[in-house]
Amino acid sequence: MAAENPEKLTDPPLISDATLRDSAHMAGVEFGPKDAAAIAGLLVRTGVELVEVGMVSGPGSKDAPLIEAVHEAVGPERSMTLLVVRDRQQVARALDEAERLGVRHIMYSIPTSEQHATLKLGTPSVKFLHAVARSAISQAKERGFHVTFSGEDGARTPRERLVPYVTNGFEAGADRFRLAETVACLSPWQMEAKIADLTAIDGSEIEIHSHNMLGMAVANSLAAVRAGARWISATVGGIGERGGNAPLAELLTSLRVVYGDTRFDLTHLTELSRLALKGAGLGSAFQSGPTTPHAFAYELPGQLSNPEAYETLPAELVGGTRELRVRTRLTPALVTWALTDSGVEVDVDAFTSWLTERQIAAGGPVLDRDAVRKAAVDFQAAA
Repeated sequence: MAAENPEKLTDPPLISDATLRDSAHMAGVEFGPKDAAAIAGLLVRTGVELVEVGMVSGPGSKDAPLIEAVHEAVGPERSMTLLVVRDRQQVARALDEAERLGVRHIMYSIPTSEQHATLKLGTPSVKFLHAVARSAISQAKERGFHVTFSGEDGARTPRERLVPYVTNGFEAGADRFRLAETVACLSPWQMEAKIADLTAIDGSEIEIHSHNMLGMAVANSLAAVRAGARWISATVGGIGERGGNAPLAELLTSLRVVYGDTRFDLTHLTELSRLALKGAGLGSAFQSGPTTPHAFAYELPGQLSNPEAYETLPAELVGGTRELRVRTRLTPALVTWALTDSGVEVDVDAFTSWLTERQIAAGGPVLDRDAVRKAAVDFQAAA
């Protein structure tokens, strides 16, 4: 039932769901192809326009089985895959892999803030950022892909840096721009102003991808729509790295109640939540926000080593702790971080391979730092 006098949307937003992609950034969460296909099918039946699945950085993508399962379930036209961007040669290899997998829609992950650009591109240079984005977009359009390009950490990117970058991307031929509130930091009124700067760009089509560490992801997404954004990115149950993302059920029910938007079949939402949370190993009562076990948990070594780039408030401020959580996506860099100052010395590459095999055989139980250290002691004893 809608509000008595619901506000009318001139252009109701289209919805993309990133459950099967953002979960790859969520510490200790992994989906299998069977769950991915079932989730994708329910999302499309609900009325979600695009199902975002997997990440590709080059040949031999670990997410290939997920991508292929979703293509089989809903077709490549209803799905989108993220491609990592670092340099021209790496992008070419990623595009080769995307073509091999039959991907039609790609979303480039490109860091725009000075802090994230320095970490991931090796320089904060605006000139270099523009050149990398333009090259990546041009290469993809020449191959016939539909291209969304992102502003990773875009919410913290100043207007004088962000607007020229977005303009540059559309001039290169991109179809859509996604503003990523990678690190939640904006109020709805601040989000509305930031999006308005972008929708004023000629020929722009804007999407919002908001994280929920401050509990405002749905509000910020609706504020973005008020400012002219055409797309909202969400996830089932708010699944996603750190504090999670805009939760799909809350978003769609808000559109129904606040705006009288009846385009979506909401009867699938409870089953979607049950299936996704079970498949992610999160239980039935997962919630997003700053006090969950996942809020300050990481499985990427860059995030563990540079938490200030991903946190606007430290774990200790809310009585939490920063921790490693990983299942089978172990890397030597993660192991090195976990064993630092432990007094345990092992051949890191050999131990990582051994522990990964053990994790797969055990069905991928969650490992934290203490569990990695204990396993290293076991490895030493077995050597």
